[in-house]
Amino acid sequence: MSGVERDAKYCGDRLVYAPLESKWSRCHARHCGCGQDWLTAHAIPAGFAVLPRGNTGYYALVGPGLTEGVDESALTTNALWEAVTGKPGTQTWHESVHVTCRSPEAEAARKAENERIYAPRRERAAKTEPATAAQVKYLTTLAEKVGKERFDAEFAKVIKGRDIAPRAPRQRCATAAKRLTKARARKLISALVGS
Repeated sequence: MSGVERDAKYCGDRLVYAPLESKWSRCHARHCGCGQDWLTAHAIPAGFAVLPRGNTGYYALVGPGLTEGVDESALTTNALWEAVTGKPGTQTWHESVHVTCRSPEAEAARKAENERIYAPRRERAAKTEPATAAQVKYLTTLAEKVGKERFDAEFAKVIKGRDIAPRAPRQRCATAAKRLTKARARKLISALVGS
């Protein structure tokens, strides 16, 4: 999401504008139509500097009229709009500054909240997603190492109560392993490695 922010971790104490790439690309294509990248063709030549934020590929902009030499209580993106589209900006509302606190307590609270929200989703996904190619390959290797009898015994324990058929007598272990979900494959790997 685009907006003006302060994030001590990525930008120090600087006021930066985090642009939404799709929004600015669309505006540039609609109003300029030069076919070039809006950032390198217009924003940088207009005096805006690009600040990378970590290794994620996201970036932030700083520059005159946007985050430098402006009243922080009356921030707009009019200067960037004019640079990118070639037309005067008409933004009449003011942008609020989003401050990200990166203290250890705030980071711990953020991680706990993310875990509360996303852990059940990850668990549900793991129960329904099929085993990965790497899991199947590893299970095949383990089956060769521990023997088919041991593989069949642990496979039966893992699929108990599920609608997964046991390995047929002449069926390859890799074929049987492909029927497992990620979570079941993980359990089978743990059982075979522990043997």
